[in-house]
Amino acid sequence: MKTIIVYYSMEENTAYAANRIAEIIGADTLRLYPKKTYPSSGFRKFMWGGMSAVMSEKPELEPYEFIADDYDRVIIGFPVWASNMAPPLRTFIRDNDLNGKQISAFACQAGNGAEKAFAKLKAALGITALENELILIDPKAKPTDENEQKIEEFCEKLKG
Repeated sequence: MKTIIVYYSMEENTAYAANRIAEIIGADTLRLYPKKTYPSSGFRKFMWGGMSAVMSEKPELEPYEFIADDYDRVIIGFPVWASNMAPPLRTFIRDNDLNGKQISAFACQAGNGAEKAFAKLKAALGITALENELILIDPKAKPTDENEQKIEEFCEKLKG
């Protein structure tokens, strides 16, 4: 089964998880970059990013290569912003037909909200369930054995 991990990462936590998962299961990766970058520190980071997520914005992305027919499974990775997925994923979902794909997802958060973000992801995809879900607490910024174990278990489920 050919798999790609499509993700957005601001603080490298999601990138870390995407690369670990790709390494374990042998998946391709596609990192999304918005044309206009989000503020990365201070109050503006939370205000701008949170507002953009709550408003379900779909920012313009830098060009990328993705051919849906090349993949059987798509794993979507994102940081949780105000109990939502990061907006670049909304743009990707809008612009690509993922019907018929096995969809899994992972979310990186500092606090909480991933469960709500997964519900919004499923709604955006027009599906009722994800193949697998994974929630991590800042896996790069605050590495723990628990995060590594969760990544391993997620990958085992994908291989199963």
